[in-house]
Amino acid sequence: MKIIITGSLGNISKPLTIALVQKGHSVTVIASSYARQEEIEKLGASAAIGSVEDLSFLTETFTGADAVYCMIPRANYFDPNLDLDAFTRKIGNNYAEAIQQSGVKRVVFLSSIGAHLEQNSGIIQRYNEIEAVLNKLSDVSITFMRPTSFYYNLLAYIPMMKNQGFIAANYGGDQLIPWVSPNDIASAIAEEITTTLDGRKIRYVSSEELTGDETAKILGDAIGKPDLKWQLISDEEVLNGLISVGMQPKIAQGLVEMYAGLYNGTLGEDYYKNRPSELGKTKLAEYAKEFASVYNQN
Repeated sequence: MKIIITGSLGNISKPLTIALVQKGHSVTVIASSYARQEEIEKLGASAAIGSVEDLSFLTETFTGADAVYCMIPRANYFDPNLDLDAFTRKIGNNYAEAIQQSGVKRVVFLSSIGAHLEQNSGIIQRYNEIEAVLNKLSDVSITFMRPTSFYYNLLAYIPMMKNQGFIAANYGGDQLIPWVSPNDIASAIAEEITTTLDGRKIRYVSSEELTGDETAKILGDAIGKPDLKWQLISDEEVLNGLISVGMQPKIAQGLVEMYAGLYNGTLGEDYYKNRPSELGKTKLAEYAKEFASVYNQN
């Protein structure tokens, strides 16, 4: 198959590219910088250098492909001029238009847990909008991948762990958090994108379900602090903390709302109704080794 991968060589796209190349597929990776070209080609893939914000580039790259994997690039939440809604909406619309114009028939889109909600989901609400846009497309089969909370998001708590000696958040505690490894997401995408589908499919991906307390214990053991605690704090405290370190207030509010939804159950309600029959292979104890390496570097 001829497969187009967006996301350059990011946390998901790199292992996805490796998996597809190893299976003998012809893979083209979209990257925004020529600095990535050599690394992409060393993996056995081709590089298409351009921006997913460029509709004509996207359409040209998609044309002739058997399948495409689409994801929204990360944005800088600390950029005071970023309009996150406009940024994601433009890229989502570009994907829809490029898919339609190119005639590609098989699509996998990286969405998120909570994308079933039309409101009260914070920054996740944008995925609900993009799924709706893509759902309007005709004569194309789409899998909406809905991963849970990424392991690597825990890296953001390293300064707090070092300076205050605990993890503080408005979710977790004694409530379950469904965590996921990018490697497990990549494996699921590789499976979906090479499988025939007629219509639409939603697939959740999770690696391990742990409480915040259990999460803190595993991380604490990995960094030599077995007494590390997960402390629940208020939405307001989290919001003030994010703004104090320079995050754009509107985005900070969206993150707080998203995590509040994770804690009160609304964000994960559809996940628990449709949880994967098998969780991913990469457990937090394995990721914790990588976490500890980063922790000890800073």
